[in-house]
Amino acid sequence: MPKAKGKSRRQKFGYNINRKRLNRNARRKAAPRIECSHIRHAWDHTKSVRQNLAEMGLAMDPNKAVPLLKRKVKAMEVDMEERPKELVRKPYVLNDLEAEASLPEKKGNTLSRDLIDYVHYMVENHGEDYKAMARDEKNYYQDTPKQIRNKIKVYKRFYPAEWQAFTDSLQNKKMEVE
Repeated sequence: MPKAKGKSRRQKFGYNINRKRLNRNARRKAAPRIECSHIRHAWDHTKSVRQNLAEMGLAMDPNKAVPLLKRKVKAMEVDMEERPKELVRKPYVLNDLEAEASLPEKKGNTLSRDLIDYVHYMVENHGEDYKAMARDEKNYYQDTPKQIRNKIKVYKRFYPAEWQAFTDSLQNKKMEVE
């Protein structure tokens, strides 16, 4: 029996399809990456999201986990039936998350090494004379005296112990010279 006309037509390349985006979206839909390492290691791919989170002691829907009490209808204690609590099979995940959350927050903001060296150089050579600092040849960005003063203030605020040690060493150098 002959083939129907038009069924054996060869496939043409789709030039108007963005292959990069297509592949990226397929990867995203296939298996989303879990950012939290504790949850990722305890995850069981054979189970649903709700089952995985229930085993870890986490809630899928916070509105259902902590229901709001309705004030209008007061149910009698007899009518209230207790739901069986879901068994937490992986409590170590919850413990790890709580321990991580209780750690103090790290200071992520620091100054660049260039700015620290710049402040050290300016204070060593000019002391508190901001106008002289502004005229210095190492002032590459042509900062005004106020901008230089503000950079020094920022350095003092970020590294108070280093600043104190630096000023003490400057005092010692002055005494040695005299």
